[in-house]
Amino acid sequence: MKSQTGFPGFPEGKLKLTPIPNLFFSELLPAIDHLGEIKVTLYAFWALARKEGRFRYLRHEEMAADQILLEGLASPSTPPLEALDEALERAVARGTLLKVSIEFEDGTETFYFLNTPKGRAALTGIERGQWQPSGLSEAPLELSVERPNIYILYEQNIGPLTPMIAERLRDAEHTYSTHWIEDAIRIAVENNVRKWRYIEAILEDWLTRGRDEREDRGDSEKARRRYVEGEFADFWDS
Repeated sequence: MKSQTGFPGFPEGKLKLTPIPNLFFSELLPAIDHLGEIKVTLYAFWALARKEGRFRYLRHEEMAADQILLEGLASPSTPPLEALDEALERAVARGTLLKVSIEFEDGTETFYFLNTPKGRAALTGIERGQWQPSGLSEAPLELSVERPNIYILYEQNIGPLTPMIAERLRDAEHTYSTHWIEDAIRIAVENNVRKWRYIEAILEDWLTRGRDEREDRGDSEKARRRYVEGEFADFWDS
């Protein structure tokens, strides 16, 4: 039963805060016209800020068990769980949240990530089978590789992992070894040319002309010139 009393105000002293990107207020909030979607979106910011770990996510099961959230979403015409599902689907359709369902031995679980570079990288990892059950009910997923994969490496050193870039990285993995891709990203960072097309050009050069492992270690002037002159010079001014 919802309380009919008014809000008594914030108490004195230091209060815990929830970080919300300014972009939410300038782009998302003006576009959202559904109260449930606004509530679920704000809840996601709050709940994810309380979690720990490199990749943070919400489970449908934990949201469905949050009685305060359900009471805030329910209406005379819509049952609480139905209201939750509708609000989540609206947030996913808008692109605020990313949704993925995973089959486990005891059934299917649905997970939600914020649509951020890390959230997109996490979904890519799930699609590639690099996430696995952890055996913990409160944190059922864990990354199955210890070193950063090329998607995280790209995000950390080059730029946001957009869907188009993720697709190009997937294609590259079918053609080149992970070691080559990681080294090409390293060369791009060392030369301060943080563009996927530059990285791709390096890989294409290695594939067609061969790669000199001695020169490509980044410790010689000859190796540096190889990727800043000739056909690679165009990337410096574009």
